[in-house]
This record gives sequence, structure tokens and C-alpha cells, in this order.
Amino acid sequence: MTQLRKLLYRQLDPAVWDGEGLSTVNRAVLTVVFLSILAVVVESEPSIGNQHAIPFYLLNILFAALYTGEYVVRLWAMGASERYQGPLGTVKFALTPSSVIDLGATILLWLDVLFGFPGAFGVMARLVRVLRMLTLTRNSGMGRAIRLMGSAIRSRATELLMSFGLAGLVLLISSAILYAVEGQAQPDAFGSIPRAMWWGIGTLTTVAYGDVYPLTTVGKVLAGVVAVTSIAIVAMPTGIMAAAFSNAFQDYRKSDSDGHSDQ
Repeated sequence: MTQLRKLLYRQLDPAVWDGEGLSTVNRAVLTVVFLSILAVVVESEPSIGNQHAIPFYLLNILFAALYTGEYVVRLWAMGASERYQGPLGTVKFALTPSSVIDLGATILLWLDVLFGFPGAFGVMARLVRVLRMLTLTRNSGMGRAIRLMGSAIRSRATELLMSFGLAGLVLLISSAILYAVEGQAQPDAFGSIPRAMWWGIGTLTTVAYGDVYPLTTVGKVLAGVVAVTSIAIVAMPTGIMAAAFSNAFQDYRKSDSDGHSDQ
């Protein structure tokens, strides 16, 4: 029993797995999580979900049972670690962020099975399973990539705040100007600065849904100026993030190669 516990501990805890990527057991768990999310996505289509309600309900029971079993086994296996030995150690592990997320996702699954969350709320509740992917991959290649992204963002926080501040300033000024020149002609779309901001956001992000646009000559000229200006404004944070990610990944590759060379 002790050997089985140690084996499961090495397989289930990504922090102690010394192989590449995820262990075999965690890959199986991740596959189950992926399939459960896929089932939620497919079930959200009314033409499929309504016609096959019973099979999807049984699938939810199956996934809930698998989640519960995996949580209980993981809780038991962590007792092989010196940090989580004994009853107090089990409680300590159960209170870790990843374990709390696992338990929360499992409880939501059972609540959905037993009581059934209505409509879109039920779909969103079941999509909490996505969090299980994050807890499983936190020490894998995906987890390292997420941490590198966070590090890159923090390293360029000042530049990003400045670029977003400039974008906000341009948005405010352009919306105020369009409110002044288009407000009387189109009160529904430009009757206030907040209303004009919907047009401003669409223009600055180059999305421009086409539902709101200026009609006056002055408004069209100003809209053209804002549209051209938005190219540089949108490119600014994109360039900052691209450079930050490049530096972060280069540093990671360098530290990784240095670690292998030391070995």
C-alpha cells in the first residue's frame, strides 16, 4: 500500500514528476477534463443538447464521479509527501489553492447533476472544469509558458500603462469631439460622451462593427483622423508585449541551457 501511495504521489503531483511534460496519470486526467469540456460545448447547441438530454446527463454523472474519484485519490496520495503526512497534512493539502479549485469544480458538477443549473448559467458552471486544466499544467510546459507571460507583462508594466493611458486619452478626446459634432444629428449614437465611446472603442481597436458611424462632413473627417491614429495606438502595446515575450523566452532558454550544462 505504501509503494502504491508513493507511485501515485509521483504520478499525480506535477511538482515532483521528473519526466517531460505531464505524467501518464495526469495526462489521462487531463484527457478526461478535455472531454468533459468538449461535452459541455457540444451540449450548448440546442439542436444537439435537447435531443440527447439523457446521454449528456449520464455523461455529467460519469464526469462528476471521475472528478470525485481523482480528487479523493490525489488527497490520499499526497500523504506520501512529508509536508502532507497525517490527518493535519491532509487538511493542509486540501486547503491549497489547486486543491480548493479541484474541490469547487467537483462540487459544482454534482450540484448541476442533482439540481440542474438553468440555461447558460448551467453551461458556464460546468465550464469551471477549465480551471482543472490550469491546476494540472501549472508545472508543465504550458504552466511555464503562462508564468513566462506573467513575467513578461510585469516587466513592461510601466510601458503598457503609458500606452493604455494614451489610448484612453485619445478615446476620451475623440468621443467628446464626435459628441459635439454628431450629437444633434444622431442623438441615439452620439447623444452623450459615453454613447460616442462605443464608436470610439470600435474605431480605436480597428473592429468597427459598422452599426455607428458619423454622418456630418466634420464628423467623417475627424473619424478618418482617429482611424489613422488608432493604427499606431494599437500597435504600441502589441510591440511592447512582443518584445517582452521575446526577451522572456530568450532568458528562459538561456537559463534552461545553463541548467543542463551544469548537470
